[in-house]
Amino acid sequence: MKKTNYTIFLIVILLCTNIFSQEKQNLSSLFISKELKENANAIIRLNEVVINVEAVDKLIVRQKRIVTVFNKLGKVHIKAYKGYDNDTKITKLKATIYDAFGEKIKKYSKNDFKDVSAIDGNTLYSDSRVKFLEHTPTSYPYTVVFESEEESSSTGFIPKWFPIENYNLAIEKSVYILNNPQKIPFRKKEKNFKGFSIQNTYNESNLSYNLTNQKAIKPEYYSLNYEDLVPNASISFNLFSLKGIKGNFKNWEEFGKWMYNNLISGRNELPRATVEKVKDLVKNVNDPIEKAKIIYDYVQNKTRYISVQVGIGGWEPIAANKVDQVSYGDCKGLTNYTKALLDIVGVDSYHTLVYAQNKKNIDKNFSSLQGNHMILNIPNEGKDIWLECTSQTIPFGFLGDFTDDRDVLVITPEGGVIKRTPAYINNDNLQITKANVELLADGNIAANVEIKSYGTQYDDKYTIENYTQKELTKYYKSTVWDYNNNLEVKNTQLFNDKEKIEFTESIDTEIEKFATVRDNSYLFKLNVFNRMTGIPKKYRDRQYPLEIERGFTDKDEFIFKLPEEYSLINLPSNKKITNKFGTYIINFEKIDETSFKYAREFSVVKGIYPKEDYKAYRKFRKLVAKYDNLRTELIKK
Repeated sequence: MKKTNYTIFLIVILLCTNIFSQEKQNLSSLFISKELKENANAIIRLNEVVINVEAVDKLIVRQKRIVTVFNKLGKVHIKAYKGYDNDTKITKLKATIYDAFGEKIKKYSKNDFKDVSAIDGNTLYSDSRVKFLEHTPTSYPYTVVFESEEESSSTGFIPKWFPIENYNLAIEKSVYILNNPQKIPFRKKEKNFKGFSIQNTYNESNLSYNLTNQKAIKPEYYSLNYEDLVPNASISFNLFSLKGIKGNFKNWEEFGKWMYNNLISGRNELPRATVEKVKDLVKNVNDPIEKAKIIYDYVQNKTRYISVQVGIGGWEPIAANKVDQVSYGDCKGLTNYTKALLDIVGVDSYHTLVYAQNKKNIDKNFSSLQGNHMILNIPNEGKDIWLECTSQTIPFGFLGDFTDDRDVLVITPEGGVIKRTPAYINNDNLQITKANVELLADGNIAANVEIKSYGTQYDDKYTIENYTQKELTKYYKSTVWDYNNNLEVKNTQLFNDKEKIEFTESIDTEIEKFATVRDNSYLFKLNVFNRMTGIPKKYRDRQYPLEIERGFTDKDEFIFKLPEEYSLINLPSNKKITNKFGTYIINFEKIDETSFKYAREFSVVKGIYPKEDYKAYRKFRKLVAKYDNLRTELIKK
């Protein structure tokens, strides 16, 4: 071998060795900085998403995601999965596992991924499936390199950039690139970029975001919604395709027209027999709201909810005549069916898009395909009534915390209109507890307790009317009054007044050894049936504002009857605490020589407060817990 060739050979070998060593170093967890490991269950080494919008009806998304997992809690951040359906095809899918030193452990091809239907137990049928990686680690840390490519004919949903995906997750590098060679007009909405290490570029054919070296964020109780804390960006194309249906909008009014004309109109036909039946139901009723109540009751008794995710991406309602025939539907189908029935009896109503469950607004300043649920709006001369059409039990016009207090999009023939659902806050969320408590000489007590609940407190309670007696007993012993040892539930009566939206519980109960009896002393806690035991977590260095999402009010009144051989020497002092977070009041009143009254009111006020106020809020709650544990003493005569 000539000397020159030998030298070139050595250079190539050394270069390859160096490249291989760099790759091992990049994938080894040993080289991750100490700062990024702090508070992190996992770290995203790289999440690169490249989106190519090649036409109005052609979208290609490529992703390379490298995640190092530090412990079992970090596994959820791997996210090595992809969904597909009749509209979206996975063209590339693979994963490789590396150990802590960057050595390859295992390789997975597309066929090695589990393939399952992407539906839950309440879904009748769906064309959605998902392929996901199932890997059981033998040690920590380990690294997963996940690569995918998918093609879709739908461009209505452009993947969102959400680089800091969750708490306790660090980011080395997150890259988001949108290529738009056809220069299709699009809009973007950027949130919470300030204070984060983000680089971005933007023009009509290209957009990119880049975030690097982001420390893990620790969760804090009573914080704002996570999406309101971290950077994220949404993209919406003015021209798009959704399951073969073309769309064109740049504001909510235009979106509403598109949705009404393409997905809703013409789907309200009903059989003649049903038309005649519902007309007969309201034949002697003139008030439109009373008509609506009758129709709503009819729908609740006739139909049941079941998810249907086919057709136009889960956005097009099942035709009303089909729901009428099979007596089931998803939120869109049941909403559309209820509207069709209301049309027959002359009550105007409109389909409404909303984010359900986790409180989130439809973004009124950024039109796009938003929302995960549908409810029904009855304008009612400006006093809007909202109907949840998927529930067979919820009262007419009551939303509960599932969809209350948020911006929603009402779809009318003239276009989309942003409205806000009613808020259940502060005194709306009321619970009134009254109890007659008989103190027995042996330290046991017997009591009858009546609890009336309203607002979200009603929402938390009314479903227990379907519990068995065994389930109710467990509910009171382990959930409601878990701080009372030796409690026994003797009898329960429940009444759900849907007209008043009031839930009443009447419970006969006994508690053994409730009082401490020693010599001539009888010592017991006064707050028997609504004791606040939890104290918010302490933070040395709070990072985020304090949010009290809804607020509530509890009013309690307990009448205590003394044992015959004991007397009350002195009642405890009354107490009142009032501040911007709420009010706590306890009052005592001697009724006669054998009985006294304990009255308590505790209210918390909805609001967003600076992080510096968290310490004062915690102090308030700590005082409430202290006075809820207040004891008093009886003396033997």
